[in-house]
This record gives sequence, C-alpha cells and structure tokens, in this order.
Amino acid sequence: MSEDRNAVARYTTAARINHWVTAISLILLALSGLALFHPSLFFLTNLFGGGQMTRAVHPWIGVVLAISFLGLFFRFVSLNLWTREDTVWVKNFGKVLNDNEEGMPEVGKYNAGQKLVFWGQSILILLLFCSGIVLWDVYFEDYTTIDQKRLSAVVHALCAIGAILIWIVHVYAAIWVKGTLRAMTRGSVTRGWSWKHHRKWFRQEVGKS
Repeated sequence: MSEDRNAVARYTTAARINHWVTAISLILLALSGLALFHPSLFFLTNLFGGGQMTRAVHPWIGVVLAISFLGLFFRFVSLNLWTREDTVWVKNFGKVLNDNEEGMPEVGKYNAGQKLVFWGQSILILLLFCSGIVLWDVYFEDYTTIDQKRLSAVVHALCAIGAILIWIVHVYAAIWVKGTLRAMTRGSVTRGWSWKHHRKWFRQEVGKS
C-alpha cells in the first residue's frame, strides 16, 4: 500500500518507464512505418527529417522497441498466464461492457482482455522484429533472398496493422475504464478501482500490507 490510504501501489517507477519507452517506440514506429508504406502518407516523413532519414531510423526504433518490450515481457509474463477464470470472463464480456462486473470471477492483476493484448503484442512484435531484420538491407542484404524479402514485407505490413489496432484498443480501454490511466502516470490506483476491477489482486495487496 502507498502512503495515501486510498491508494494501492500498482506499478514501480522502473515498470512505468519501461512501459512508456515501449509505448513511445511503438508510436514512432507506426508513424515512420506508415510514412514508408504508402505514397499518400509520405508527408509523415517530415516528422523524422525526410524520407532518407525516416528509412534510416525506422529499424533502429524497432530495435529499441524489441529490447524494451522484452523487458516488459519478462517483467509481466507470469501475471499473464491464462486461467479458467479468464475463460469465464471472456464468455461474460458483455457484462463488462455494460459496466456490470458483479457475479464475474475475481480478477488478478490482469483480466482476460489485458492478457490477450499482452500475448497479441508479444507475438506480433516478435514477427515484426524477425521480418524487419530480413528487410534491413543495410546489414542483412547478403543473407536473404528476394522471395524471403517479399514474404517478409507482407508479414511485416500485416503484423504492423495488427499491432496498431491492438494499441488503439489498449488505449481506448485505458481511457474508457475511469481511473486506469493513473496506474501508469502515478503508479497507483484507488482502493475502489481495485475492488471493482481487480478484486483478487486487491485482496493480495491488502494481505501483503
């Protein structure tokens, strides 16, 4: 528990920094990637100093994202393992949308929706990194074939679209569930928020304190 009696500590400073580095990297990758994806979006290269500079920095931002997300993965993977309660939560998702979680299984630190975001991004970022390496001709041109590059370009584009869509859902959910953004800005949430949305986790935190 934090010094504020109405607050429950949820994320450490290190975890929040790790999260924001990942989030900013993903946004920069989306903008630079879209700029290179279609001529109608080429104007976005102005954000990075022009076309050549955008092409040069895009893969390096990808390296930053991969390293940062790897940190998040090992930090939170044990908390995102699927349970029977998660299956029940998904089956009753309509109740969650109606802001009625009574009768639902008590949720730990992450609900099923958050776990799906975690695993979805984990798979997509891995595929983005691997396909991006194949397309990074400055360093790896001699190690891949034309057919491999063509396949990687398709995989890279599809995974990028998927990652952006998941990111949009993630941000929308954080805004929609009032009080959630506080967790990643201040590191804590209110006792009421904890009891309503993550009751099992709240009981554990109270037990620790």
